[in-house]
Amino acid sequence: MKLIYVAGPFSAPTRQGVEENIRRAELLGVEVAKLGACPVVPHCNTSHPEFEHVQPYEFWIKATLELLRRCDAVIFTENWRESSGARAEHDDAVSRGQPTFFSVDELRGWLETQGGAK
Repeated sequence: MKLIYVAGPFSAPTRQGVEENIRRAELLGVEVAKLGACPVVPHCNTSHPEFEHVQPYEFWIKATLELLRRCDAVIFTENWRESSGARAEHDDAVSRGQPTFFSVDELRGWLETQGGAK
């Protein structure tokens, strides 16, 4: 089974904005699961506001980069360019030759060639 990292903005000026970013990533993760791959949605791992106080921002950036590196590919939300973290994830993935996708259709096509799509 392929692990597909979902990348996109998390931080926002308001908690409502954060919640919207989490929801966008969750919904993309649902689409990944419909394809028969396992979504890795770091937004869900740290959705509770208390996580902001447990470790500093740099800790979470380092942790999510480690998650990304353990996945088979990455798919980006449509607004990923708004996030410096997502842009860094993109650059890291590209530098390592990790497959990157910007739509569910692109990911579906790749999964079909990998024997991993429904």
